[in-house]
Amino acid sequence: MRHEEGGFSAGSVLLSFLLGGMVGAGLALLLAPQSGVETRKRIREFTDDVREKVTEYVGQTKEKVVSTVEKGKHLVEEKKSALTAAFEAGKEAYEKEVHK
Repeated sequence: MRHEEGGFSAGSVLLSFLLGGMVGAGLALLLAPQSGVETRKRIREFTDDVREKVTEYVGQTKEKVVSTVEKGKHLVEEKKSALTAAFEAGKEAYEKEVHK
């Protein structure tokens, strides 16, 4: 991920915040006064919810990475062809000057 001026990207900060919130919610479930059956049920529901959100976040991140890589490849190809054309034009100009 891209580092910003503060040293961390927005995605890293968001992921850290979400993970911290999930850990806090999990601890709240474990420390709440309720029966063991109810606690296990809530932990299972919580775990399923976290798994779903993480899977969604990973999917979105993967899409962004693939998109960025594709844009980068396109940019490299574009600049490569422009550089090659400029090099060939310079080479032709040099040849013309040498043969005058």
